Amino acid sequence: MPKPLSFDLRERAVSRVLAGESVRSVAAVLQVSVSSVVKWSQRYRVTGSVAAGRAAGRPRPSLLAPHRAFMLEQIGSGKHVTLRGLQADLALRGTKVDYRTVWNFVHAEGLSFKKKRSAKRATPS
Repeated sequence: MPKPLSFDLRERAVSRVLAGESVRSVAAVLQVSVSSVVKWSQRYRVTGSVAAGRAAGRPRPSLLAPHRAFMLEQIGSGKHVTLRGLQADLALRGTKVDYRTVWNFVHAEGLSFKKKRSAKRATPS
């Protein structure tokens, strides 16, 4: 989805329409579509602002939400756990998901599989 046009451009378009110019002439001068100028003018009349509205859509529910407790238990068990291992455990439970789905879940939970750095590390000379 493209980014909304700038707030400044929207304000200029609406102020010109309010000053009496036609929507078509404002659109031609500012090189935007007529429908954009119409929508900005309507939004200004209703809300008093030309700011862009919230982007459409809603987040998709996680496929792994029902398995959250199981996955957190596996990760916190102290055993060596890999993302591929979690993926295989989920498949055994009847939930086949992609590796990336498991990674996204772990990342969203704020968990990390990075190894701890050793305190006695040799410094290069």
